Amino acid sequence: MVETSLGSVPRIQASPAATPPQRRRGTGRLLTGALVVAAIAAPVLAWAWDTGGVRAWRTLLVAIVVQGLPFLVLGTIVSAAIGAFVPARVFARLLPRNPALAVPVAGVAGAVLPGCECASVPVAGSLMRRGVAPAAALAFLLAAPAVNPVVLVSTAIAFPDAPEMVFARLGASLATALVMGWLWVAFGRPEWLRLPKGPAEHGAGRNPLDEFRRGLQHDFLHAGGFLVVGAAAAATFNVLVPPSVLRTFSDSPWLGVLALAVLAVVLAVCSEADAFVAASLTGFSPTARLAFLVVGPMVDLKLIALQSGSFGRAFAARFSSATFVVAVLASILTGGILL
Repeated sequence: MVETSLGSVPRIQASPAATPPQRRRGTGRLLTGALVVAAIAAPVLAWAWDTGGVRAWRTLLVAIVVQGLPFLVLGTIVSAAIGAFVPARVFARLLPRNPALAVPVAGVAGAVLPGCECASVPVAGSLMRRGVAPAAALAFLLAAPAVNPVVLVSTAIAFPDAPEMVFARLGASLATALVMGWLWVAFGRPEWLRLPKGPAEHGAGRNPLDEFRRGLQHDFLHAGGFLVVGAAAAATFNVLVPPSVLRTFSDSPWLGVLALAVLAVVLAVCSEADAFVAASLTGFSPTARLAFLVVGPMVDLKLIALQSGSFGRAFAARFSSATFVVAVLASILTGGILL
């Protein structure tokens, strides 16, 4: 601001924005310091990155991401296709208007999608954006990775001498999905669930192909980051917790069920491959291994991360905790009857 008066010298009050050379010098010093620190720390970081524990962690992280990535791509393709090509009125015709009746229809429909939990989250989000009741979409989210034909066939191959394990997994998983859907109908609150946002709409004259491309890009980039976060957490547990800790629980049937249920959460094995891991856990009871198969596709670290990114952390904390309890109880009841 310029102040003028008779007999006085004009004064100019310089604003902070009027000193770009100072900002450039400060930024230059910061970059120079960062380069010096990086040059000094690079040999140490390179050595640490190549140690045995970090190498194992890195291998597990890549393995989990590579295992889940194809199904995440499948899920985002289906999600984008639903948003671009399927009118909302289709779901209104296929699903009952009563959410309690729509839950079992959506749960059984989960058998149609041959994908894992990475695929179910973006599809469930797309269903909610298209007007499907959250309870029905959540039942589909839980059922799709657990009761589809690919998972059941892999379970039959992993347990060739125990075909009852296939029926036990189907029954316990479907029961868990339906119970969680009905629990949401009875006790769920809208403020607990942050409806997932899709790409910005173009309006009535939108191009479906362009909407498909934009929806695919949006969902994949959004969910892919949380897949990596969950995979990193699972890999960290695998490296830090020794196998001897699990063996201390195998002698007790009840502790064995809880131990394998927790293990399923932290291992984050894809549902198409988890049956072979469960079959290798011969020191545990059949019911404990069933809990591993039921809990894993519904509650694991990468799925919790995906749910947090899509529906909010508050929802993921409540929904994952309740699903874990229901899945363990369903496994115990089903295992007591069929195994």
